[in-house]
Amino acid sequence: MEAAGAGRIEPRRDPGDSVLLTDLYQLTMLKAYWEHGMNEIAVFDLFVRRLPPQRNFLLAAGLAPALDYLEGLRFEPDELEWLEGQPGFPAEFVHWLADLRFRGDVEAMPEGTVFFPEEPVLRVTAPLPQAQLVETRLISLINFSSLIASKAVRFASAAPGTVLVDFGLRRSHGSEAGLLAARSAYLAGFDGTATVAAGQRWGIPTYGTMAHSYVQAHDSEAEAFLRFARAHPDNAVLLIDTYDTEAGAATVVRLAPRLRAERIEIAGVRLDSGDLAAHAHRVRRILDEGGCPEVRIFASSSLDEYDVVRLALAPIDGFGVGSALTVSTDAPTLDSVYKLQEYAGRPRRKRSEGKATWPGRKQVFRRYADGLLSGDVLALEEEDPGGEPLLRPVMRAGKRVAPDPTPDEIRERVRSSCASLPEELRSLEPAGTVYRVEPSAGVRALAGEADLLFGAGDPP
Repeated sequence: MEAAGAGRIEPRRDPGDSVLLTDLYQLTMLKAYWEHGMNEIAVFDLFVRRLPPQRNFLLAAGLAPALDYLEGLRFEPDELEWLEGQPGFPAEFVHWLADLRFRGDVEAMPEGTVFFPEEPVLRVTAPLPQAQLVETRLISLINFSSLIASKAVRFASAAPGTVLVDFGLRRSHGSEAGLLAARSAYLAGFDGTATVAAGQRWGIPTYGTMAHSYVQAHDSEAEAFLRFARAHPDNAVLLIDTYDTEAGAATVVRLAPRLRAERIEIAGVRLDSGDLAAHAHRVRRILDEGGCPEVRIFASSSLDEYDVVRLALAPIDGFGVGSALTVSTDAPTLDSVYKLQEYAGRPRRKRSEGKATWPGRKQVFRRYADGLLSGDVLALEEEDPGGEPLLRPVMRAGKRVAPDPTPDEIRERVRSSCASLPEELRSLEPAGTVYRVEPSAGVRALAGEADLLFGAGDPP
C-alpha cells in the first residue's frame, strides 16, 4: 500500500466528475500496466455476489450516470499537476494519463430490470488500463443507485395507489447520494422528490410543504397558514402538528371558507409526529365534518415500508419517506464487485475461496413460464440456451449507441419487470426459495480451461 502526499491543489470541477474520485490502487496498477505495455483488450463484469437477507431481488439502476462518467472521463490539468507531485508517478506516466480517454464498449441491463446475484448487470470491454481505471466509480454509481431503487420499489409495492415522495436528502450520506437517491426512487415508482436539483437535472416532480420553524416564526398558527396559502395558492399543503394536531386541523377548517373566498383551495395537510394512524382518523373526521372532504392527508416521520403497509389502512393519501429510503437502513450495502473475466483473448477468473467467478464474455438469458420468471441462465455470448437476453449494447468506442430512455420509460420497465416476478419474490418478507441462476455448460467448460491455463505458480 502506497500513501499519497499531502499537497493540495484546488479542484476546478465538481469532485463527482473527477477521475481522481477513485482508489489509489487503480492508479498504481495503471502505472505498472503502462510500464509493461499491458494494453490488450480486457473484459470486466460488474455484478452482485449475494442478496441482502431482506431482499428477494434487485433492481438495476445508475446506468445513465455511469455512461455520463465514461463519456466524460479525462484528467484535468490541475489533477495531472497534483499527481506529478505524488510519490511513484513520474512525469512520463502523468503525461500519458493526459491523453487517456475511455474508448471501450459497454453492455448492460437496461435500468429498471430485475436482476439476481452472479448476473452481470454491466460488462466493460476495453484496453486494460481504461477498463481498470473506471472500476471504482462504476461500482459506486451502479451499486448505490441499484441499492436505493431496490429499496424504493418495496415502498411502491407496500402502498399502491398512494403518493410517495422522497424526503431523504438531509439524511443522505452526502449530497451526491441524496441526488442519486431521488433519481433511483423516482425510477422505482415514487411520485417525486423534495430534492430541487433532481427536478432541475432530470425533470422529476418536486414536492414541498413547510417546516415547523415556519409555523413557529409566526405569532399564531392561523397566521402562518394564511400567509403560506396566499403565497402558494396552487399548492397549499399545511403542516398541522407543530402544537396540537387536531387543533391544527380545526384551524384549517376555520380558515378554509375565508381562503375559498379568495379562490384558494387548501390542497392538503401534513402529519409528522405522534400516532400517525390515530391522528389521521381524527383529522379526517374533522376535515369531513368541517366541509373539507377534498383536503388530502399526507404523512411523514421516519417511515419504513412496513410502516407504510400499516398506515395504508388509515385515511392517508401519501407519504414522505426519508432515512429508511436514502440510506436503505435495513440493508445499507450491496456486495457489488467488478471482476476481470478475459484478457488478451484468454479467459481469466478468480478462484478465491467463496469468491470464485465465471470467466468469459457472458450473457444472461431469462426464461418465463406463464408470464412469470422461471430461472436465468448465465451463458457465453455465442451460446443460445433459450430465453430473453438481458445485456444490451449501450456504448461503442466510448460513445452511447442511443439516447438514454426517459424516466417514464424506465418506470414502465420497472412495472413490467416486477409484474413478472413470482408472487413470493414480490413479498416484503424473505422468500422460502432462492431464484435459480444456472451457469451454462459452456461457462463451466471455460472455467475449467482457465483453471488449467492459469495458476499460482512462477511466471514463465
